[in-house]
Formats: sequence, C-alpha cells, structure tokens
Amino acid sequence: MPHSPSPLVLVHGAWGGAWVWRRVLEPLRRAGHEVHAATLTGDGDRAHLRRPDISLQSHIDDVVGLVEAEELENVVLVGHSYGGMVITGAAAALQAATPGRVGALIYVDAMAPYSGEGWGVGHTPEVAAARLAIAAEHGNALPAPDPSEGFKLSVEDADWLRRRHVPHPFGMYREPLVYDEALLQSVPRQFIDCNDPGYPNIEPIRKRVRETPGWNVAEIATGHFPMVTEPDALVSHILSFVDGS
Repeated sequence: MPHSPSPLVLVHGAWGGAWVWRRVLEPLRRAGHEVHAATLTGDGDRAHLRRPDISLQSHIDDVVGLVEAEELENVVLVGHSYGGMVITGAAAALQAATPGRVGALIYVDAMAPYSGEGWGVGHTPEVAAARLAIAAEHGNALPAPDPSEGFKLSVEDADWLRRRHVPHPFGMYREPLVYDEALLQSVPRQFIDCNDPGYPNIEPIRKRVRETPGWNVAEIATGHFPMVTEPDALVSHILSFVDGS
C-alpha cells in the first residue's frame, strides 16, 4: 500500500496568524500533503479573544486541539519563531497521549527550547526589559516591531505585515515550558536557519542546533519571514526533509 504523505500543521510566530503562511499553502498541498495553518488564541483573526491571562499552555492547547479535531496521524508540526515554543509543547503532549503521533518537527527560524526554558531564553537582558516594559503599557500584550527594519522585506511585503500584525499576548513571556524531553528524542527535527540577516533573538538557538546531535539544519539566505520572502525555498526544504524529495 503506498505511503500517504504526512499532514502538516503550520504554527505562526508572535503578531501573526494563519495568514502569514499564505504563499506556501498551495505548493505544499500540490505535493500531496494535507495542510492546516493554525491561528493562536489572541492573534490574527482571533485577536478579539486576546486577554491578559492567555498562557503558553493556551497556545499549546490550540494546536493539540486542531490535531485531535482533524484526526491527524504522523503529523508534522512546523513552527515559526515563537511558534517553536508551541510546537515543542504540543508535540510532547501528543506523544505522551499517543506515542508516534508526531512524525517530525520543523523549526522555521524558531525557538527550540529545552525543558524549563521560556520564550525569552535567547533574549539579552536589555531586550527582555524593553519587552516587559512595553507589554506593561499595552495591557500585557506586545506590539509588533516595524517590519521594514531588519527583516529584509520588500516595501510591499513590509506594508502587508504591518497591516496584518496585531499585538501578541504576553503572559507567557517568562512562562517556562516544562516537558519530558525523552518523548521527543525519536522525533526527527529540522531547523531552518534564515540568516541574511539573522534575527538576533534566535542566535542562541542557531548555535544550539549545530552543537546538538540529531538536528537536520538547512539554511535560507533571507530574513526572519521566509514564508513571505522565499516561499519556494521554504517549501523545498520542508518537502526535502519530510518526503526525502
């Protein structure tokens, strides 16, 4: 019986929504994959649900709930930026409930935390202090940075992100993700490093995945939003890792 392509669940980073993956959805589907793009509570078209007590666990539950509702098996979780925190926690929960349910994890310029680490693990004290101060002024939500600065986006794409970005729930910033790392040891993992220019907050993770056995590392010479700036290259890396194509 022919092998069925693994379903994919795409998880955006801070300030985003399912919309940010728009340019990669159809190419992935044309390759035979069932593809779902999640929108986390308080972000994107669910921004009306934002409240101060949204936690990392809230977002993990969003992804676990999607996988369970769609009855996905051998699912590949793909996380961008902050979304790496979410897919790690979701994968551990899914594996604990049903070993083997997660087929692979793909971190797109994303956080890849050890147990006990939080979203701000790679941030300098100055960045952390600035984010905490700004979030306190905005009802425990973090406004989006200017996408025209430091992300190598065209004017049109920067304007698109600026229009669509919303403040991100911030209650989870110092919330550690505690999970059983042994649950994920057998799950294939890929890190897609977007390094031109490299997003400084991801730098410790770039180093980590190159020094830790078991990681597949791919590179795209673009900024922090490859699904916007280099969708074809991103799709190629995802398919190569998942399908061996």
